[in-house]
Amino acid sequence: MKQLPLLQRIGPLMLFLITAQCLLGPAWAQEAGRPELVIQNGHSDGVNAVAFSPDGKYIASGSRDRTLKLWEAEAHRLVRTLEGHSHWVNAVAFSPDAGTLASGSYDKTLKLWEVSTGRLLRTLEGFSEPIFSVAFSPDGKILASGSGKAIQFWEAGTGRLIRTLEGHSDSVLSIAFSPEGSILASGSADSTVRLWEVETGQPMKTLEGHFTLVDTVAFSPDGRTLVSGSRYNVLKLWEVGKGRLIQTLEGHSDSIFAVAFSPNGRYIASGSRDRTLKLWEASTGQLLRTLEGHSDSVFAIAFSPDGKTLVSGSADGTLKLWEVATGQLLQTLEERSVGVFSVAFSPDGKYLASGGDDHTLKLWKAGTGQLVRTLAGHSDRVFSVAFSPDGKYIVSGSSDRTLKLWEVDTGELIRTFKGHSEEVLSVAFSPDGKYIVSGSSDHTLRLWEASTGRGVRTLYGHTGPVESVAFSPNAKYIASGSDDGTLKLWETSTGRLVRTLKGHSGKVTSVAFSPDGKILASGGEDRTLKLWKAETGQTLQTLEGHTWPLSWVAFSPNGKYLASGGGDHTLRLWEASTGRLLRSLEGHSGWIDSIAFSPDSKTLASGSEDTTLKIWSVDRGELLVTLLAFKDGNFIAYTPAGYYTASPDGDRYIGWTVHPEPNHSVETYPAQQFAKGFYQPEVVEKVLATRSLAELK
Repeated sequence: MKQLPLLQRIGPLMLFLITAQCLLGPAWAQEAGRPELVIQNGHSDGVNAVAFSPDGKYIASGSRDRTLKLWEAEAHRLVRTLEGHSHWVNAVAFSPDAGTLASGSYDKTLKLWEVSTGRLLRTLEGFSEPIFSVAFSPDGKILASGSGKAIQFWEAGTGRLIRTLEGHSDSVLSIAFSPEGSILASGSADSTVRLWEVETGQPMKTLEGHFTLVDTVAFSPDGRTLVSGSRYNVLKLWEVGKGRLIQTLEGHSDSIFAVAFSPNGRYIASGSRDRTLKLWEASTGQLLRTLEGHSDSVFAIAFSPDGKTLVSGSADGTLKLWEVATGQLLQTLEERSVGVFSVAFSPDGKYLASGGDDHTLKLWKAGTGQLVRTLAGHSDRVFSVAFSPDGKYIVSGSSDRTLKLWEVDTGELIRTFKGHSEEVLSVAFSPDGKYIVSGSSDHTLRLWEASTGRGVRTLYGHTGPVESVAFSPNAKYIASGSDDGTLKLWETSTGRLVRTLKGHSGKVTSVAFSPDGKILASGGEDRTLKLWKAETGQTLQTLEGHTWPLSWVAFSPNGKYLASGGGDHTLRLWEASTGRLLRSLEGHSGWIDSIAFSPDSKTLASGSEDTTLKIWSVDRGELLVTLLAFKDGNFIAYTPAGYYTASPDGDRYIGWTVHPEPNHSVETYPAQQFAKGFYQPEVVEKVLATRSLAELK
């Protein structure tokens, strides 16, 4: 991307847009084409699908993190992330004019997106099975999908179902149109490849020879040859006209998930569970080279329209771009920020602590969004953090089987608690600060003396990992939730099991006491939030609404609210006294693992596997600021309108997408292009102080 001087490129327009943004708010500015801040970050889970746009400008990727990402191919810059699917994105395809992007998902929907704006155009529903493959006909009139044992033809412009092609005896895993558009090929879990006449939908030929699932098919540019890949580790080349097997290509040591012909027809590329890509000479079947670099299965591959570049998507969460002529790795597009498993406010509200997948704790200034320090010492993921009641210490629990106690002011490691034989999933301080309780995958709770690290006792009784622990406000009891489907209430002073609460139909992932200690809340794998009478164990209420398992529940300190979050990427805020749903907070693109209220109950923090820590206004339900910490120690904190603060080198993870006028391409720019207008730490601080975005208007 050309780096033109700011004023030369958009000077007066930029000044106008910033002024308009301040006066009229973010919604107007985005519609008018205001630059949009885009964090340059990859997928947070495996990449199932990739595609180059026919004009070569963009790469689309679909992931198990339920998102699509659109990348600028030349600059390797993220244009935008498309959210809307509720399960894995299995397939992506561009329309021939590059104006529309189609995506198929495990959520049994097919979505059409406008490439230039990212706007969702249409959702096609009615599928009874996940969608594993999508393809546009060469003339762009038909959109085909593979779902269940059938193939569906849709009118691309209207979403009208044209016809359904049936014949496979198991799931259709891959489809491809011939270059001239008269034939559709399909690969299936029934071990066959079928050829269909597009105009009539009639079957033409069944190609047999694979011994197991056929995950991928592709036509040669001249349409005469078809390549298929199976989980029997081989590729097969077929003569389309006669349905004759030409050749079997062996070389991969595990299942083949992806194949593609180069645009000139000279090469075939394949991607495999053996973590490699292989490049073959199409005319002879000779293996030319093996491309190594992925650390997990290669699920998807695509050639650029000019044939010079190959992109691959992997279960390792990355996209890699390769030079076809040499096999050289050109670029890796990956997640560079830190997943957030746990969050906690300090008792005075000045700090936020977060634990992540980089084995560290982060200490943030809650009033500014600034990263204060990183606490390093664990050797694995940090699943849980908690402040001492006086705010002087933080305790953390980790996959490394230890708890660690840290001094807040200095970040110094005070002591390490050892005793659990498996990962530590949850930790909590007693209200008087004397004790720490921990829950572990070893099925036990352990009570520790905070001042010495001495193990006081071990509580046995659960038959599954202990996901969550909590002290009652008077410190007399400890509550625990477990994968065994139960909550247990223990007497702190003796370790005696007081009672077992049963009601969830799956794992109990989170427990929390109300501030007065009278109610116990629990969240479960069964997607429900339950309220229990702490004194008797009686079920008071079951709150439903989440569409995926819950990870966390929390009472507000004033007792008015109950918050829940989990796998559906949403936070729900409930009225504690009635169980009435007050609002749903949307903004995360990954599993929400932790929630914390500020001491004054006015702010809610949420940590997610999408690598963000988000701060919300409880009263308004507004997203105020998003915090990201990166693996190299940098950070960014930004408002929905794009105003940000960052570490000295943190803005290198920022890109800007300028929304186009009609019939114009999307344009992207690096951070410095708009830093003068949007690097505004004082704006971030003001939003956090007022707990409102209204001041910016």
